[in-house]
Amino acid sequence: MRPLIDWLSGPAEPRRFPYSTVLREFHRTGKHFVERSTLVLLDDARRVAASQATGSGDAATWQLTAFLDIALDKWDGRYDYCSYLALRLLRLPCGAADPTPAAAVAVGRQARDRLLVRLVADTLAFEMAAATHSTGFLPRQRPGPAVVVKRCRLGVRAVAAALDRLGVAEAIGTGNPVTAAADLHGIARDLALSGDPSLRLTMLPVHVTHDEYLFIRMLQAYECLFAGVAEELRAAVAALTGDAPGAAADRLGYACDLLRSAGPLFSLLATMQPESFRTFRQYTEGASAIQSRSYKLIESLCRTPEADRLDSVAYQSVPEIQARVRGGQPTIEETYRSAVSDGRLTGTDNGRVARRMAAFAGALTQWRRTHLRVAVRMLGSRSGTGYTEGTPYLAAVSAAPVFTGTVGDSPTADPDGRRGA
Repeated sequence: MRPLIDWLSGPAEPRRFPYSTVLREFHRTGKHFVERSTLVLLDDARRVAASQATGSGDAATWQLTAFLDIALDKWDGRYDYCSYLALRLLRLPCGAADPTPAAAVAVGRQARDRLLVRLVADTLAFEMAAATHSTGFLPRQRPGPAVVVKRCRLGVRAVAAALDRLGVAEAIGTGNPVTAAADLHGIARDLALSGDPSLRLTMLPVHVTHDEYLFIRMLQAYECLFAGVAEELRAAVAALTGDAPGAAADRLGYACDLLRSAGPLFSLLATMQPESFRTFRQYTEGASAIQSRSYKLIESLCRTPEADRLDSVAYQSVPEIQARVRGGQPTIEETYRSAVSDGRLTGTDNGRVARRMAAFAGALTQWRRTHLRVAVRMLGSRSGTGYTEGTPYLAAVSAAPVFTGTVGDSPTADPDGRRGA
């Protein structure tokens, strides 16, 4: 760690921080096993960076302090889902200093699509590098060639909708999945804009098992999608409370499309080797998807959770969302009923919004069921890492209605051909 010692001994400029050296050390052992002497040096670096952040607050200082907070989460005793996935560095909601939504709808949607493509493309690039022995990163329990080809095929499919929305789908070749994955990696490089998050800083596995890379990137990809869905639902609520409640249909439709297009991510995640998952999972206690802020926001924006759900560990894990609900956060269900009863949402607009609500409910229910199937394959009867009973908890949650007493929760087609499953 000589470069880190030298950095601390000099001007300690954030732009000159030896990220590569630190990453190599973390990757050599896994975050859970990094030597204490290294963590002490990083803690010193964080104090130096924090003192500079007070005076400057520039992008380089922000990035360094965010990175060090994530690298030192286990050292601090505050390791959780947000720090494990480096959500702050990805500029995704994590409950503290959340990014401000883009003022323009198209800008926010495109930024999330770019991030999703980059996350999946990076995953496939790692798979190909490992298969060709071009990297020594995460050497244990690597998959065979057939699994790598399957992952390339599924990964390209998982971002097809985002590529289409970005207008670059035609740049992906058809045929050999590995060639298509290489094409995707080239597209992802071109999609990265100045100021976009550096993906290399957001990969700090706890162990040296190959499949943890896939696991982290897929969870990050889902958080990216969840952030987009939550933003669409917030906009739908705003529309239903305003003078043009019919506009909520378009936002609900886009949210439904995002959930539907997320299905292939589960297919990709399902290629993870259960024995590999069980290997690195020993060291992820305290970091669980039950702490997903964006997912709880989605759930609570649909309808107000029952008292026992709101008081459960699921919402205790995201106290800011719990507080928002208890403070009277408006929901799709509530504002839809008000718009209808007030006579602001009638006729064709009413029917369209109701169908989009039903379609969205179907899509979310299908997502929950698929999540449960993948969890059963990986976990079996084992307990969860978020202090839950694991798959029985997911089974109970998957059966909960998305909306109650307003529209059905079964997949329903609308006039535009959208379906919720």
